[in-house]
Amino acid sequence: MKNELYRLALRITLNPADAEDVVQETMMKVWNRREQWDQIESIEAFCLTVCRNFSLDKMRKMGLNDQSLDTDEHDAPDRSHTADPEEQAIQQDRVRLVRDIIDRLPEKQRSVMQLRDFEGKSYKEIAAILGISEEQVKVNIFRARQTIKKKYIEAEKYGL
Repeated sequence: MKNELYRLALRITLNPADAEDVVQETMMKVWNRREQWDQIESIEAFCLTVCRNFSLDKMRKMGLNDQSLDTDEHDAPDRSHTADPEEQAIQQDRVRLVRDIIDRLPEKQRSVMQLRDFEGKSYKEIAAILGISEEQVKVNIFRARQTIKKKYIEAEKYGL
């Protein structure tokens, strides 16, 4: 659960140190509300909601900056497909490109992508976590995927 919280916070804040702070704040808030756990339908959804809210609060306090996720530590070459260093470099560049595109999506689209495609949450769970309808979840996922596809094709076509 802690890793899921961190990944969500990182996707929103785009800063590893801020994401760690958010996770710690989230865990403290959830622990302080332990007497109410019986009344909470899904502890996991509650934790993710608190994490998202803390992440958004941190971004508001800092002013919405345009920094990108530091991907160097996450972009180790995938040696399972090829031993060719050139192909590994190309694959690494593609991963960076997709991450950069995702980083530039509106926050809600980044969040639904993180929860659906990276965390494997259902539309219903995402709707509960984000406080939106399942239809809005689907729309945001569709728009995010369309934007990623379009920007990826443009970048590959024009070499940007």
